[in-house]
Amino acid sequence: MIPESHVLRQTPGWQQLLGAAITDPAELLSRLGLGPEWLAPARAAARRFPLRVPAGFVARMRRGDPHDPLLRQVLPLAEECLAAAGYTRDPVGDLSARRAPGLLQKYAGRVLLTATGACAVHCRYCFRRHFPYGDENASADHFRAALEEIAADASIREVILSGGDPLTLSDRRLREFSDVLAGIAHVERLRLHTRLPVVLPERIDTGLIDWLRSLSVPVVIVIHANHPNELDETVATGLGLLRAEGATLLNQSVLLKGVNDNPGALIALSEHLFALGVLPYYLHQLDRVEGAAHFEVEDAAARQLHDELRHRLPGYLVPRLVREVEGAPAKQSL
Repeated sequence: MIPESHVLRQTPGWQQLLGAAITDPAELLSRLGLGPEWLAPARAAARRFPLRVPAGFVARMRRGDPHDPLLRQVLPLAEECLAAAGYTRDPVGDLSARRAPGLLQKYAGRVLLTATGACAVHCRYCFRRHFPYGDENASADHFRAALEEIAADASIREVILSGGDPLTLSDRRLREFSDVLAGIAHVERLRLHTRLPVVLPERIDTGLIDWLRSLSVPVVIVIHANHPNELDETVATGLGLLRAEGATLLNQSVLLKGVNDNPGALIALSEHLFALGVLPYYLHQLDRVEGAAHFEVEDAAARQLHDELRHRLPGYLVPRLVREVEGAPAKQSL
């Protein structure tokens, strides 16, 4: 039994905190004590892809440090406005994998629902920063159509809720989805890809726990942390609640220049994740999305970093170094 003091975070509610996320570059820079020279570039880049970051995540950043690894993930920079060869608006072929509005299938036995276009944080390297969520959103009018497509295909054993971030949906909306999913006998697992347990851990509240308890299939929750500084005590508490409900917890990271492209950060991340009951799963090479070229780490350097992890960590703490390639039957190991 989890102590009551560890279970319920009622005030302020997660929706209130989500609505109060920082969206003005001037406010972000002011909170971190950074100079005005960062403002004009940030505003220019934010016009292409808006800034959004919860205040609780900002509180984990170092004041006065423009190169803080958490800040670098969310601060719009002038480099985003530069064209780069090979960087496109749909770098992993999402649209060519479309089976129905909001329903993608790239790999055998599983499908992905873009359940919402909303996120708690706008990561500057996001591979779906240009995704047409207005047309491809399974939580809008096409929600039923996507589930009917799943029900009609007995080869589908796993459904992945992604987005955006599926945990920005209300508990009521999640329950509507899972109630329909429960009636599809061939679906054996539900997977959630979410950043909220890291950037807005208050989302793991009574309503969400009640929903998880109601599920009739095992659930896998794939969180997204790139640096050990993201994992504070509020994150630890939330992850503990998810583990207590029997969820399998995995982490996927993106290898990012200036954020985690050094063995110390990646080793500390894996060790801290394991201490919180999360297994390192994937270390992704950057998806070449328009606006993110300044984050890329060359493949040779990525392999060298990964070798260092294999030499210094037990195998179960070494995430697979992979790249997603359009049309490939699985993630490609480097």
